[in-house]
Amino acid sequence: MTETGGRRDAMIAVDIGTASAKVVAYDTQGRQLTQYGVPYPLDEPQPSWAEQDPLRIHAAVLEAIGAVVVDLGRPVAGLAFSTAMHSLIGLDADGEPITPSIIWADARASRQAERLRAVPSGLALHRRTGTPVHPMAPLPKLLWLAEQEPQLFGRAAYWVGIKDWILLRLCDELVTDHSVASGTGLMDIHRLAWDPEALGIAGITEAQLPRLVSTTAVLPGLTAEAAAATGLPRRTPVVVGAGDGPLANLGLGAVAPGVMACSIGTSAAMRVVVEHPGVDPLGGVYCYALTERRWVVGGAINNGGVVLDWAGDALAPELGEDAEEELMALAARAPVGSGGLIMLPYLLSERAPHWSALPRGAYVGLTRGHRRSHLVRAAIEGVCQQLALVLASVRAAGNEVHEVRASGGFARSGLWRQILADVLGMPVRFPAGHEGSSLGAALLGMQALGQIASVDVAADLVRIEETVQPDAAAAATYATLLPLFSELYDALVPTFTSLRRLAPGLPPEPVPTPPPL
Repeated sequence: MTETGGRRDAMIAVDIGTASAKVVAYDTQGRQLTQYGVPYPLDEPQPSWAEQDPLRIHAAVLEAIGAVVVDLGRPVAGLAFSTAMHSLIGLDADGEPITPSIIWADARASRQAERLRAVPSGLALHRRTGTPVHPMAPLPKLLWLAEQEPQLFGRAAYWVGIKDWILLRLCDELVTDHSVASGTGLMDIHRLAWDPEALGIAGITEAQLPRLVSTTAVLPGLTAEAAAATGLPRRTPVVVGAGDGPLANLGLGAVAPGVMACSIGTSAAMRVVVEHPGVDPLGGVYCYALTERRWVVGGAINNGGVVLDWAGDALAPELGEDAEEELMALAARAPVGSGGLIMLPYLLSERAPHWSALPRGAYVGLTRGHRRSHLVRAAIEGVCQQLALVLASVRAAGNEVHEVRASGGFARSGLWRQILADVLGMPVRFPAGHEGSSLGAALLGMQALGQIASVDVAADLVRIEETVQPDAAAAATYATLLPLFSELYDALVPTFTSLRRLAPGLPPEPVPTPPPL
């Protein structure tokens, strides 16, 4: 293998996800050459906690890279990284973890986040850092640790994310990229520097955080141990990379202004690439870095495909597992708008655009005439209406959106595709062979190492397989219902608050659905 990358050498993308480490090799045309994935568990030691073992993730990354290198059999230009955002790990002075990796799905810091959001400086903090004040983010997690685990908090020499720590183990350098840092709530996105006020709130110093670098920064090589474990030369370049959400836009080819990426898996998200950082006046969206001149504005929602899974379990259990087709056929029997039935799909609380751990799911407008088909369809419509609120917030931030490119498990259903186009009121395009964040990481790596001129080539590499046009009559119905859907959240906040206050004296809640992966 060569020790410096040429244009024909393969780029290896390392995607550190919530469920697994997925490593994929690509050529400069974006074609997948080989891949290998290694899963790892999600630990939930207490309700609302979500943790993972950094050592297991490190072992999974090494195993997956090594397997791809063996199978590839051609020169490697370098490694490029993608990662799930918002993780937090405390390290001792030797760089060893003293905490688990507390991931984005962890909600233990809900009260700390609500406390921050309630003060006038909370929105200002969101606007400066690009990160909503929400328990997913490291800033509220640090507050929780300082208040609930002060001895542990005081022992930490450094606070890092999972990719930061993996790169420390692979390259012996403690760095974090602007993309991951823009999801911490600790970096000023306008200055690309750690935010003094945020650090003061968290009770940490800049010296406890990794050095900030661009997403295209190249680390000079691997440690002897990492090289031996992966089978790569020590001088293999390592491109620091970015967060998986921004990189997913590259994987969909959604890099031009006005082209929005939409993904619906267990959870869901909508994002658009912009040239200048900023959020909407009400703080309904996030703003994360992709490169120094490209930013991603959008929002993620907790409740995507998990809502359909719940509908199957709760409303049609006789269909058993893997009943997606039967559920969609059931939903197809109900009319557009589900006969005036609205579902707020907040089964796992919610993120964008409300960014609150308070809300719960609700059906509103239920009558004696409604049947299972209406309830199932209303659940699907609710997910799409929540995404429409995210779209409205992206536009409120001053961004034009004229095209949506969508991916995810929902795309297998023609009905769900159509409902999404109708609710958004605009065409939705579905790319073929969507590779997501790993392809985005590979393209970023290729740009960093000079294999391609710019990540703009992503728009040409991704082929559109189908375009779904909105039905005019259905779109008009959903446009009428969307303001009602939006108003219901504010109307029910007092009820959500009372339910949480009363919860300790009520019978225990049913075992919750696991957080989305």
